[in-house]
Amino acid sequence: MDFGKLENIENVENVDFTLPFTHQFTTEVLKSAEPTSNKEVYIGPPIWANKDWVGKIYPSNAKDKEFLYHYTRQFNTIELNVTHYQIPSEATIERWRDTAPEGFRYCPKWPQAISHDAQLVNVILPSTQFVNAVLGLGDTLGTTFLQLGPSFDTSKVAALENFLKALPEGFPIAVEFRHPSWFTDETTWQRTIELFRERGIGTVMSDVAGRRDVLHMCLTTPTVVLRFVGNELHPTDYTRADAWVDRLADWFGQGLQKAYIFIHCGENLLAPELTNYWIEQLNSKIELSIEPPIIRPQVVQGSLF
Repeated sequence: MDFGKLENIENVENVDFTLPFTHQFTTEVLKSAEPTSNKEVYIGPPIWANKDWVGKIYPSNAKDKEFLYHYTRQFNTIELNVTHYQIPSEATIERWRDTAPEGFRYCPKWPQAISHDAQLVNVILPSTQFVNAVLGLGDTLGTTFLQLGPSFDTSKVAALENFLKALPEGFPIAVEFRHPSWFTDETTWQRTIELFRERGIGTVMSDVAGRRDVLHMCLTTPTVVLRFVGNELHPTDYTRADAWVDRLADWFGQGLQKAYIFIHCGENLLAPELTNYWIEQLNSKIELSIEPPIIRPQVVQGSLF
């Protein structure tokens, strides 16, 4: 994930990773949520097609076409980026649905042709096609997430509102904001989050080193969608994870019902290790029972001389 990436990883030492205070709107949303004793947490890396994971979290003889199967046996969700580039066919949706075990959740990203190219204007046909396609995932569908383009600022709020109001009632969606104006224009932000709460639309938060403003800490439903971007297992990756688990524990105590957490880590070679650390902390501090991935030790080739 290049968004918010520092050009030099050594500059990570200079970043203030302190989590912002919980937004007052979040407190109100969680306070009014239906009480539940079931804490749902879905967590995993953002991709499954990674050949570097063969022999580590995939069997040493795993083929490319088998990666999804093995991924879904190691983690319980995925940020489905492939849908950002094209709407999947019915056959593809069926394969994904049938591959996933019980309890797994796909979280498809909205196509860039809708979110970035058309900027949410005149997109009824492709939006309907996307909605119908991902609903075919049935019980394996978690939430979809709409990533607004970098130039989609608050002047386009009417397009966002019209787009969201045209969606089927109850369709799962969370929105990721990137343009800085969303975090400085308090009037438009308040209007937007009130609409989201009214329609049951969620927000996406990204924890990235180079853009701390996008960590708005504002929930509009009792579900958090978090994209956490680590820095190749830098020590701050672990302290940041600890802080997040503490915050999530607090939110669950206030009424949070569900969390989708996607763990990015540089080129994602080490994403399984960072995800595993998150799972250990979640299980320990929030008393969950998420199955950790099985990470096989890597064989280091020695030298005879």
